[in-house]
Amino acid sequence: MFVKILCENRTNRSECLAEHGLSVYIETAGRRILFDLGASDICIQNAKKMKVGLEKVDTVVISHGHYDHTGGVPAFCEINQTAEIYVHEKAFAEMYGMENGKLDKEPCGIQWTEAQHRQVAGRLVPTGGTVWLTEDIVVSGTIPRTEEFVPTEVFYIKNRDGSLSPDPMDHEQFLAIREYDQSGRSKGVFVFSGCSHTGVLSCLRYAKSLFPQERLWGCLAGMHLYHASAKTRKTILDQIASEELDYVLPVHCTGIHAICELRQLLGERCILAGTGDELVF
Repeated sequence: MFVKILCENRTNRSECLAEHGLSVYIETAGRRILFDLGASDICIQNAKKMKVGLEKVDTVVISHGHYDHTGGVPAFCEINQTAEIYVHEKAFAEMYGMENGKLDKEPCGIQWTEAQHRQVAGRLVPTGGTVWLTEDIVVSGTIPRTEEFVPTEVFYIKNRDGSLSPDPMDHEQFLAIREYDQSGRSKGVFVFSGCSHTGVLSCLRYAKSLFPQERLWGCLAGMHLYHASAKTRKTILDQIASEELDYVLPVHCTGIHAICELRQLLGERCILAGTGDELVF
């Protein structure tokens, strides 16, 4: 499996641009998949510099309906005329974050113009439950939360009457891929999660339920722990470590404290990936 980070919050490559967003290119089992498309067309610019042929992508999976994962979709559709774009059916509400008890002035949801939405509408494949692209590749649809899950940040949906409701983040979904070695034996399941607003542990546990008897092999995830307390981080990171994954790539909204603590827990099994990085698993 080839993984290339087209967009992430940081970069070590001077020719690439970074932004608050995520976009990952994946090649596996003859398929070319894009997982998320960042906050803007920066991921498209970086793809050109990294010699990634976006016109050959056959599948796009959108993790959830926030601007920093969907901003590059219209620009991608100008380059690629055929790829289906899997996005949750509830991803298009008007959404807001909150800072210090005050609602953000600008929405955090998908920010396409009406013209852009019309441009991409025919390419969208709405999801709700699980969608199996092959017997080894699945889009999770709504992720069941673990009982102990406590959100580190609450978002809100603006209703038609102008009132606000807490966003249950049921429009978030992950991508999970079962990979095989050269002899045809399963290596395990690799999970890609955009922000893990419903909890990274919820993602991992649901992935295990979708692939019974398979081990979790790897995880690339925004874990949304930058607002979490030290106690919460320790509880979550210890449980990630207990899964004994071969590779963990904490990206985007994970937060520097959690990234450093994961590196201490996992050593070189924790890969500090950024924009422009190209990896083979």
